[in-house]
Amino acid sequence: MKEKVRFRREMSLLDSVFLVIGSVIGTGIFMTTGFVIAFVRSPWLVMVVWALGGLITLTGALSFGELAAMYPQAGGQFIYLREAYGEWSGFLFGWTFFWVIECGGIAALGVGFAEYFGYFFPSVSNQTILFQAEIGGLPYSLSVGQFVAVGAIILLSGINYFGLKSGLLVQNLSVFLRVASIGVLVILGWFVGRKTGMGNWHHFFQSSGALGMKSFGLALVAVLWTYDGWYSVNCTAGEVRKPEKTIPLSLLLGTAGVVVIYLLMNSVYLAALPLERMSGVARIGELAATSLFGQGAAGFVAAAITISTFGCLAATILYGPRVYYAMAESGLFFRSMSVIHPSFRVPGRAIIWQGVWASILCLSGTYQTLYEYVVFALVLFFAATGAAVLVLRFKKPDLPRPYHAWGYPAVPLIFVLINLAVFGNSLYSQPRESLLGLLIILAGVPAFLYWKRKKSDNSYRNYVE
Repeated sequence: MKEKVRFRREMSLLDSVFLVIGSVIGTGIFMTTGFVIAFVRSPWLVMVVWALGGLITLTGALSFGELAAMYPQAGGQFIYLREAYGEWSGFLFGWTFFWVIECGGIAALGVGFAEYFGYFFPSVSNQTILFQAEIGGLPYSLSVGQFVAVGAIILLSGINYFGLKSGLLVQNLSVFLRVASIGVLVILGWFVGRKTGMGNWHHFFQSSGALGMKSFGLALVAVLWTYDGWYSVNCTAGEVRKPEKTIPLSLLLGTAGVVVIYLLMNSVYLAALPLERMSGVARIGELAATSLFGQGAAGFVAAAITISTFGCLAATILYGPRVYYAMAESGLFFRSMSVIHPSFRVPGRAIIWQGVWASILCLSGTYQTLYEYVVFALVLFFAATGAAVLVLRFKKPDLPRPYHAWGYPAVPLIFVLINLAVFGNSLYSQPRESLLGLLIILAGVPAFLYWKRKKSDNSYRNYVE
């Protein structure tokens, strides 16, 4: 019998913290605050919403830390849901994760990168249309930017295929550049605002109109999506050194770091312009920088967003394949994805198929529709995973827990209830999209039954070839 191929535990604490930060900070911090302002119409409430979103994310990070310490292996939520509720729950998460959530997210990030890359090279932007037609009564267009997006996905997939260290090198460098560019904007924003009078700190004392709970809730949902990705290190647990200590600590440090960065950036936005100038504005980062530093600053912000999007894409491509690997290794997904490369020690085929499907979604232009249909289901899976902390305390009380969730049971319960509230709000406000999303998830039931039956007839073990 050939020796089983295993992952190498090469990720340090710094790598893990950077992965958390890199998976979260993309375009959101540069594009979300304008919509938050439109909902809450108060500078202080803007800060409260961002801080509350960070606090909720921290409750999730603390909860996921206990689960990661219990199950320090690749797969993240797939593993936790499977152990708490059975194989079917883990599979439905993984099914949705591969076909829509992760690969759809990669496609969206790829096209977003192409959009800002086109700022500097207009001839290869999303606005350079190659082909337009009506297919099945629906408009379809193919742009040069979509091929740029596919090229970025192929490049980063290739880098990750040749080993975890090469993937981490790109990911860590991109985090450093992102944090540095944001740091420049914050420091200069404060300096300009205070010393030259271009920024007006009296903007913090503005407010307009009454605030309703519905508006506050919508603002909070927008902020929570901007924090998404913090669970990335859980997916790579099989490659983390001393995971029982490293993962909980990296979740805490990485998430707390993101919260601080987000609050600092928002303080600059609020000092730069009055509320009415920012309400509903999508490219608020460019608008604030232009107000503070002049028209030339728009290029700097565009460069920062380009780097940020590319880095977030790199992080997402890195951690996703570990989930598909865990599913396949359990006999519940395509067998080829269970293969770990004997030399590079990465789930090479899972990386390839992720890149192929994400590229198809890029070129088809359907990723956004699919993603919008099922993104609400993320919070349902989050709620179930948070509840898994409580379920496993009763179901497997003797299982070693190197780390206990701080504030148990209140912290996991808060995380569960918040996510259930967001899920209920999605069902109420978008019933059609929610129903279609549920149908996509439920399409995984016959697939689960197929792989469950096939599992009894095949071996899904990894061996050196």
